Amino acid sequence: MIAVWGDVVFTVSEKKINTFDDFKRTETARWSKHDIHGQKQKSEFIGLEAGKVSFTMHFSAFHGVNPIVELDKFIKYVRSGEAHTLIIGTKRVGVGKWYMPGTDQSWDHIDNRGNILTAGLNVTMEEYV
Repeated sequence: MIAVWGDVVFTVSEKKINTFDDFKRTETARWSKHDIHGQKQKSEFIGLEAGKVSFTMHFSAFHGVNPIVELDKFIKYVRSGEAHTLIIGTKRVGVGKWYMPGTDQSWDHIDNRGNILTAGLNVTMEEYV
C-alpha cells in the first residue's frame, strides 16, 4: 500500500496499478496589514488557511483497473462531501481529515464499443477543519 484515503487504496502490484503522480501540498498563512500614518504598514499573523493537496491519477484497463468504475467513485466523493484521513506510507498528512471539492477527468482512449480504456483524473483535496 502506498497511500489510503477512505476506501481508496493507492497500490501497485503485478496485477494492478492504482497510484498517483505529481502530488502537491500547499499550506498558506493569513496575514493582515494595518496602515499607520507616516510609517510602514504593520503586519499581523491572523492564522492559517485550510491546507490543500492535489495529484493526478491515471487509470488503465491494461493495468487491472476499470477506468469508469474508478472515475465514478471519485464523482461520488465530490457529490457526497465525505472527509477522510489521508495517509501516505505510514504518515498522516496534516492534522485533520481531507475532503474533495472537485475533480477533472480526461477520457483518453475509448474503444469501438464505447468502453473507456484509459483515463486521467486530477484530484484536489482541502483540509476539513
